Amino acid sequence: MRELTYGEAACEAITEEMIKDDRIFYMGEDVGRFGSSYGTTKGLWEQFGDEKIKDTPMSEAAIVGYALGAAVTGMRPIVEIMFCDLLCLTMDQVVNQVAKIHYMFGGKVRVPLVIRVPLGGLRRAAAQHSQHLEAWFLHTPGLKIVVPSTAYDVKGLLKAAIREDNPVMSFEHILLYQRKGNVPEGDYIIPIGKADVKREGKDITVISYSLMLHRCLSVAEKLSKEGIEVEVIDLRSLHPLDMQTIITSVKKTNKVAICHQASLTGGVGAEVGLRISEAAFDFLDAPVKRICARDVPVPFSPVLEDFVVPTEERIEQEIKDML
Repeated sequence: MRELTYGEAACEAITEEMIKDDRIFYMGEDVGRFGSSYGTTKGLWEQFGDEKIKDTPMSEAAIVGYALGAAVTGMRPIVEIMFCDLLCLTMDQVVNQVAKIHYMFGGKVRVPLVIRVPLGGLRRAAAQHSQHLEAWFLHTPGLKIVVPSTAYDVKGLLKAAIREDNPVMSFEHILLYQRKGNVPEGDYIIPIGKADVKREGKDITVISYSLMLHRCLSVAEKLSKEGIEVEVIDLRSLHPLDMQTIITSVKKTNKVAICHQASLTGGVGAEVGLRISEAAFDFLDAPVKRICARDVPVPFSPVLEDFVVPTEERIEQEIKDML
C-alpha cells in the first residue's frame, strides 16, 4: 500500500470530493495560492481556481458566517480556521447558528458545513496558539466532531464529513500533518462515530486521540517488552462517541486510562470517564484515570511546555501506577 502524509491524505480527500460534487468549495486564510499555513491545500487552487478555493480576509467570524449562508442555500462549504485558538472568534456563529439552525427550523434546513481546525501545542507557540478546545464543542448539541489521528483516518473521516448534511468539525493536530501512513487508493469512508482499537491488550485500556494516541501506542509497545499488554483505543470521533467499543474493552481489561493533550478539567476525558462509570462500573478494578495537560496556560518555554503536556514517560508511569 502507498504511503502518504496526513496532510496529503486530507488534501486528496478534498480533491476527490470536489471533483464529484460541484457544490463543494473551500475557504480560509491563505488556503489558495499559498496552499494554507500547513501545506494541506497545496495544489487545490491550481486545479480548481478562485471560484472553488477562496482566500478570505482575516475574520474568522466572517468566514464561518459566509460558509453558513452558503450551506443553508444549497452549497457544501469546507472552512479552515488557522488555529484552534481562533475558534474563540467564531463562537456566536458556530454555537448559536451553525449548530442550531437545523433544529430551530424543524429539520427543514440542512447545514452541510465542514470546519477544519488545526490543533496546536508542542510547537513552542505559547498560550494563544497551542490550545485544545474540542471539549467546548462537545458540549454543543448539533455538531458532529471528528479527531483523525492517522493518514488513513483523516482521508476516510474527511470524506464522511464532507458528505454529511450536518455540520462537522474536524480537529487535526498540526504535528500530524507530516506524519506518514498507509492510505489505499480510491474511495473509502470511515463512519463518523466509530472508534478503532489500534492495539489489542489484556491488562489495561488506554483511550486517546490525535497526537497523544501515538505517544500511547509508543508506550504500549515499550510496556509489552515488560509483559504488560495495553489495549489502545483511538476515539476518532468525539460526537457521537462509540461507547460500545469502549465498554467492550473495559469489560476485558477492567482498568482504563484516558489520555489527551487538552487540559484536565472539563475535558473529553471527564465525559468519557463518567460514561464508563455509568455503563461499566461493576467491571472496574480501579478508578478511571485521566492523563491530560495540566490546568495552566500552555507555556512558551520548551521545558515548561513539556512538563504541562503528557510525555511518554508520564504516560508510562501513570499506567504502571494503575497496575
